Amino acid sequence: MTTLIHPTAVIHSGARLHPSVKVGPYAVIGEKVTIGPDSEIGAHVVIDGDTEIGAQNRIFPGATIGMESQDRKYDGSMSQVKIGDNNLIREYVTINRATGAGEATLVGDNNLLMAYVHVAHNCVVGSNIVIANAVALAGHVEVESNAVIGGVLGVHQFVHIGCYAMVGGMSRIDRDVPPYTIVEGNPGRVRGLNLVGLRRAGLTHSDGGRLFQELKQAFRLLYRSDLPFEMALEQIEQIGGNEHVSHLRQFLKASHAGGKRRGSLPGRVGGKKASDRED
Repeated sequence: MTTLIHPTAVIHSGARLHPSVKVGPYAVIGEKVTIGPDSEIGAHVVIDGDTEIGAQNRIFPGATIGMESQDRKYDGSMSQVKIGDNNLIREYVTINRATGAGEATLVGDNNLLMAYVHVAHNCVVGSNIVIANAVALAGHVEVESNAVIGGVLGVHQFVHIGCYAMVGGMSRIDRDVPPYTIVEGNPGRVRGLNLVGLRRAGLTHSDGGRLFQELKQAFRLLYRSDLPFEMALEQIEQIGGNEHVSHLRQFLKASHAGGKRRGSLPGRVGGKKASDRED
């Protein structure tokens, strides 16, 4: 184990590192940290708090994981960061632990978080996600699996980004991003279906293309018809047993159900321009 840890690294005796973990120069690892097999911790990385990191992760120089949340409500309670397997966490990424005793900030598997990404307290980041440089996720943001988020943008607290969504760089994301869509702009707007992402995932040819055609039909009802939003959701229910259409409908219903969800980003709805719509 000692041959894999640089002599300048500072590792608390209570930290639990698998013998195969590599630790670079001047890294600091706290008492309650657990790191799984074949993970690599780069130079000057700081990992603290009750933080669990799985197997085969690469954490690049300067990243900071498990520090206290940047939240005035945080009272010092024990909370967590949990990170899965096979993630690339690039330079100067920050992942804060949750606000609230027993709560966690979660990152799944096979993600690429590029340089200077910030994942705030209580975020839930799924798997197979790409988040480009200098993206800031505010507290309680949820990103579903297989989404792609372009660089240099902020995501408002409590916003949800749906699966297979593509968010264009430098957009303003202050409401939910529907799954399977492309969103871009300031203010952000739904521009179309994420055809490239759906094609790469094999969804355009699933079941002879039926699933994709039904998803297109649902999208047109929502964003290209003259139907009011609620009526479009009702008609989508009649399309059939397509799991992706059902997920889109349930996502949008939850977005507009009130509470802490902020509604979804508009496109062309109900025959009005996107900017005319009220949520």
